[in-house]
Amino acid sequence: MLPSLPLLLALPFLMAVAVAAFPRSSRSTAAWLAALAPLGGLAILGWLTPAIMDGQVVRSLMPWLPQIGLDFALRLDGLAWMFAGMVLGIGALVVLYARYYLSSQDNAHRFYCYLLLFMGAMLGMVLSGNLLLLMVFWEMTSISSFLLIGFWSHRKDAREGARMALVITGGGGLALLGGVLLIGRIVGSFDLDVVLAAGEQIRASALYPYALFLVLAGIFTKSAQFPFHFWLPHAMAAPTPVSAYLHSATMVKAGVFLLARLHPALAGSDLFFYTVSGIGALTLLIGAWNAIFQHDLKGLLAYSTISHLGLITLLFGLSTPMAVVAGVFHILNHATFKASLFMAAGIIDHETGTRDMRKLGGLRRLMPFTSALAIIASLAMAGIPLLNGFLSKEMLFAEALTAGGPGTMRTAVSIAALLAGVFGVAYSLRFVHDTFFGPGPHGLDRVPHEPPRWMKVPVETLVVICVAVGIAPALTVAPVLHAAAGSILGSAMPEYSLSVWHGFNLPLAMSAIGVVGGVALYFGLRKLINLHGVQNTATGRNVFHAQLDTISALAMRLTNGIANGSLQRMLLGLVLVAITVAAAPYIANPASPNWTRPQPIPLLGWALWLVMMACAVATLRVYKQRLLAVLLVGGVGLMVSLTFVFLSAPDLALTQLLVEMVTLVLMLLGMNYLPAQSGPERPRWRKRRDAVIAILAGSGLGALAYSAMTLPPNTMAGEMLARALPEAYGQNVVNVILVDFRGFDTFGEITVFGIAALVVHALLRRTRMAPEQIMPGPPIKLPVPADLAQIMFPLTLTVSIFLFLRGHNAPGGGFIAGLVLAVPLLIQYVIQGTASVESRFGFDYIRCIGMGLLIALLSGSASMLFGVPFLTSGHLDLQLPLIGDVPLASAIGFDIGVYLVVFGGAMLMLSMMATVKPSRTRSARKGEIDLQRRSARTGEMH
Repeated sequence: MLPSLPLLLALPFLMAVAVAAFPRSSRSTAAWLAALAPLGGLAILGWLTPAIMDGQVVRSLMPWLPQIGLDFALRLDGLAWMFAGMVLGIGALVVLYARYYLSSQDNAHRFYCYLLLFMGAMLGMVLSGNLLLLMVFWEMTSISSFLLIGFWSHRKDAREGARMALVITGGGGLALLGGVLLIGRIVGSFDLDVVLAAGEQIRASALYPYALFLVLAGIFTKSAQFPFHFWLPHAMAAPTPVSAYLHSATMVKAGVFLLARLHPALAGSDLFFYTVSGIGALTLLIGAWNAIFQHDLKGLLAYSTISHLGLITLLFGLSTPMAVVAGVFHILNHATFKASLFMAAGIIDHETGTRDMRKLGGLRRLMPFTSALAIIASLAMAGIPLLNGFLSKEMLFAEALTAGGPGTMRTAVSIAALLAGVFGVAYSLRFVHDTFFGPGPHGLDRVPHEPPRWMKVPVETLVVICVAVGIAPALTVAPVLHAAAGSILGSAMPEYSLSVWHGFNLPLAMSAIGVVGGVALYFGLRKLINLHGVQNTATGRNVFHAQLDTISALAMRLTNGIANGSLQRMLLGLVLVAITVAAAPYIANPASPNWTRPQPIPLLGWALWLVMMACAVATLRVYKQRLLAVLLVGGVGLMVSLTFVFLSAPDLALTQLLVEMVTLVLMLLGMNYLPAQSGPERPRWRKRRDAVIAILAGSGLGALAYSAMTLPPNTMAGEMLARALPEAYGQNVVNVILVDFRGFDTFGEITVFGIAALVVHALLRRTRMAPEQIMPGPPIKLPVPADLAQIMFPLTLTVSIFLFLRGHNAPGGGFIAGLVLAVPLLIQYVIQGTASVESRFGFDYIRCIGMGLLIALLSGSASMLFGVPFLTSGHLDLQLPLIGDVPLASAIGFDIGVYLVVFGGAMLMLSMMATVKPSRTRSARKGEIDLQRRSARTGEMH
């Protein structure tokens, strides 16, 4: 049973890759591939259902980073099972709905990729059995929702809504991370089972208030609670399938899921009671009141979602067992009727071309079937009897009347619940009346009609659920509710009845008052004011942008003060910070270094270092002669490489030599972008200041290097030497460190290297040469060097492969081999030109980087299938005919990724710098120079 949870989690991500792998397939094929993830997930969930109904908790554990308490722990209990069912079930319906909603101009494959990434992130969050792992998926939901909300990136409101959602929920995620770390410090573990069992310990800790407020900040931002609620209406710029999925059943429910998940650990204090119930009640009323005055169908539904999320938060804040049951019940009910309403609004928009209720009306005559479905879902949202919303609203009224705390608190909660009932009926009535009744529609550019048959199926399915739960709750939703609420409450699970009729009682009277009051409020407002003429002010949006503008202005002032285009100033700041950070521990705790007696240096060593020092000093003397200065700097690097040879470090020597060769070419190419003349001489005092700083930095780095080289052998280096062969199956400890012991660091480094190469590509692909930089006449042909370069390439390729294959047991490896392959190609670029080289080889360096990162990730992740941590090495001895014994380590797969990224990244950067095109302007083509268009700061031509 254990492998089922990883498979359940992996399905959306695998299908996202499958959809992306076939970008030219039809929209129907993409939809079917996307649907396989939720349908397959539901099958796995169904297989696990008997165990969940028996009260079991299904677990799967794979060590990931046990040193910091992070394991890839998956945990499926009743609550996670219910949420996973919502994520997968409504996700399947949204995939079907999107197939018919998206236009032919929309990139359906990209949409389904984003949707599946979000689905996988939500599943990972609800299945996480470790708080740190939960945080990983929590942030993934923020990123993937940003992509979904901003899917229509050509629209300003979509970009703005996506940015607002990311900033608010991302900031809340940082606060939540702080709260999670504090909980881990209090409990001593991030394991969810341990945390949930340590409620008394957490509440008794002095850190509890800080942990609680940080966790609640993450919850409130994600679930759009006051005062962070304003981002949700602006997220309605997303396509309607996104709104139906994210803003009814998944993303906005992530916060209340975490509130329910951590309820046993955090609830039970007055601080929790007053904070959570107070914020929930405020959000409940603010959202409901604002919903009445919205003109956009999705805007009304967005504010009603805010209100219902406040209702759920209020119930969890009350913290009584029945309030928790009611909160879980309303999570289910709200997901069904709100998803159906969003889809109905999308159908109306799809068929009429507008969501503005001021232009709609009378659609029951033109779209009778859609109107009937939307009206039933609206009545469920209003809490009308025989529909699911009525049952959870009755529970709210009952819990409000018995709320704990002082009498004033009970009265306040009861009034808030009653007002919310009135407001809920009012905005539901406006949704129905202004859309489907009355005169209209007005000013449409098309004649509305019913949508395609299969586009209505998701709405029909959800509406049937609303009716079935409302009529027969004990037969439909009772087992689900019992399993989910029982996983939160445990032995405190109360006895309750899900009957439709409980007799005449006070909650029923409050329901009746809510219905009558809501009808009276809506029609009263129509009499008193012109609802269609109300101008809504986006206060939250204005405050958000004012704060962003303030922060941006401060950042700009700071940036202009530090990074004003002067490379010297930036380097000065970097070196000063490095000196300060490095010297601080020694200043705080002065201690003389315990250096051993230096060993005698042979004459060759002195000669190497004298040449190196001479090159360094000469560079300072001839820095105005750029080409000579670059060659002298290369000489310093060459002497460093020979020093490594002298100190018996062949791997480092080879790496340094190759890096110097590539860097030399990079610097020569970079000189093309420098001004024709150097700037004015710097004052003498600045030269002296820089000399002092350089001497301090160099002396400190030299002392640090000497201390490291004279450490006793019984250090980490000795341990790695001892463990390299028996544990990583490699005799070359340098390469073993790179691809095994510190493989995760290497993966991060090649990722950064690949990103840097892509940034260079993005910056330079449209760069044009200034007129004075264009050399007249055709390029000079060099036939003999060109022939030699072509002859050398197969030999160099052979050497590159040889160095790669021997790297685990002798000097070499993916990094060195990638640079060895890059050098002869660079020579051919220089001699023969870009067009000639790329026409013969046709390397796609961007794809090379992507394939390298993917291979490195997959080869590192493969070990997790065997229950061992990421990048754990395996070993295999092959007996091949004629060749004999061939030892293979699994780290070679990761090294292939390093090889491809290093080669692709280096070649992408250097080829882009070498292929800057002439300007497209007529004056540039003629080589004309306009002396009036010279930069005032750098002296360069524009």
